[in-house]
Amino acid sequence: MTQARTWLSRLTYTSAPGAALWIRFYVGAIFLSEGILKFVRTASLGTGRFDKVGIPAPAFFATLDGVFEIGCGLLILAGLLTRLAAVPMVIDMICALAITKLPLLWGHVALFKGETGWWDFAHESRVEVAQLCGSVFLLIVGAGRYSLDASLQHRLTAEATPH
Repeated sequence: MTQARTWLSRLTYTSAPGAALWIRFYVGAIFLSEGILKFVRTASLGTGRFDKVGIPAPAFFATLDGVFEIGCGLLILAGLLTRLAAVPMVIDMICALAITKLPLLWGHVALFKGETGWWDFAHESRVEVAQLCGSVFLLIVGAGRYSLDASLQHRLTAEATPH
């Protein structure tokens, strides 16, 4: 087996049951829709939001984030290169939590006027935490039985097996 096929085989390997399809569906659908919304609602969810929280070059980073969320969301939904797609989404959720939600613990948050403390943090960060957990799950176990990764893995294994 060539080095490229070995790498691809490791990347597409999945030990997850078919039920991982549900995790892929919610994680991929939310990333896809949020990525699209960064372009549809630029003032509130795209460039404007990035600017409001103090991210430098907000137009660049909102566009970059939106493109990654759309692309990775589609890959996760399809179950194609799922582990690879999960990596930037884990980073995305860690950054979203750190920049927009963690400051709720000590107050003074541009996005959430009048909200502060543990309960506001827990409430406002629920989607990011769910997306982070789902993305880490997919990163660890792969896309599951009903995925393009599993089909690709099956083909790679069949090609490597002597007849």
